[in-house]
Amino acid sequence: MRKNPQTAGRLRPIDLARRHGLSTQAVRNYEAAGILPAAGRTAHGYRTYAPLHAHALAAFLALVPGHGHGTATSIMRAVNRDDPEEAFRIVDESHAQLLEDRRTLRAVERALRDLGPGAAPAPDDASSPGGVFVGPLAGKLGVRPATLRKWERAGLVTPRRDPRTGYRVYADADVRDAGLAHQLRRGGYRLEQIAPLIAQVRAAGGLEPLAAALRDWHARLAARGRAMLAGAAELDAYLRHAHDGH
Repeated sequence: MRKNPQTAGRLRPIDLARRHGLSTQAVRNYEAAGILPAAGRTAHGYRTYAPLHAHALAAFLALVPGHGHGTATSIMRAVNRDDPEEAFRIVDESHAQLLEDRRTLRAVERALRDLGPGAAPAPDDASSPGGVFVGPLAGKLGVRPATLRKWERAGLVTPRRDPRTGYRVYADADVRDAGLAHQLRRGGYRLEQIAPLIAQVRAAGGLEPLAAALRDWHARLAARGRAMLAGAAELDAYLRHAHDGH
């Protein structure tokens, strides 16, 4: 006859905490948050944990690096209220978000490749020293001037004003940002999705320094994917352990 994992092999809070370098308060907090099943109690009211709790804690801590604290918490809460289908749905949504993040990265890389030499409009009579007016830039990109003004309101470009005419003047960095925004818009990305990417280009100091940021982005996505695999293994172990107790 199988032992009930809820009662077999009693563990003190300190035993559970030490295994993962946590405080006993953290373990109690995880229990209160529904990340761990409810603890047993001794005759004197002290908490007691079992191997099942150890598996639950290991699963949660393994899920966090790939899915984030909030999502990992939601997964464990669903499992602990005996709703594995909801837990699997949350896992699937998290994987879908990772896939979308990969697609965004590929779109940015494609856009950057398209922004090679010659991407900026050639100066003409409608240009200003140190920049380009809205008309030539809109013509180069194949958009309306009103579109560029909309992008300005969204923070995608930050043209200065010509002191003589009051017209918008787009510096080289603005031309670059407008070209990147145009490519991402063509790829179906919304302005609110594009804005943080443009900010990253600016923070990197241009397209060439951004190569390092893109490599780091690739590495972070790969690490998330690997962490999701590790989290899935621990979650499966927890589910099997919980099932064996029924």
